[in-house]
Amino acid sequence: MKKLIYSATLVIAGLFAFTLAAVNWKVNSETAEVKFTSEKINGSFTGLKASIVFDEQHPEEAKFSATIDATSVATGFFLKNMHARDALGTDSYPTIKFESVSVSKNGNEYVAKGNLTMKGATRPEVINFTFTGKGSQGVFKGNMTVVPREFGLNRSGTPGKVMITLTVPVSKM
Repeated sequence: MKKLIYSATLVIAGLFAFTLAAVNWKVNSETAEVKFTSEKINGSFTGLKASIVFDEQHPEEAKFSATIDATSVATGFFLKNMHARDALGTDSYPTIKFESVSVSKNGNEYVAKGNLTMKGATRPEVINFTFTGKGSQGVFKGNMTVVPREFGLNRSGTPGKVMITLTVPVSKM
């Protein structure tokens, strides 16, 4: 009986330790920035929504799931906005989604490998990011390079590569 109680105590303690390590973060969508730059077009998106579980001490347990409102694309010029929405197929695919598969630490940065879904196509992508936390607040800053043609974005004028930069303020839930 003592062995059974001891084993149950270890299991409960292990689950409690995992719960303490897993920190849920809430995104401040109002101040989050999702920007893109390329040789042909620059701009931003709004409407970031995300589910983030992240602890600096245990990055391998992290989970990121985020969507952005593709219809919010803003380039600073209304015709480019319309062309970008058309290229993204926002009538049929109004969101862009990233879902992590693994997260690891690489020096002073973290690497989130996952699947990016845009215009109905899903491809593996990598986000390199940093995290700065203080108390119950934090900021994720990251970047990734996307090849639009790999997602079926092939309008005339579509850039070869697009750099996405993220600044995501968060607070503990």
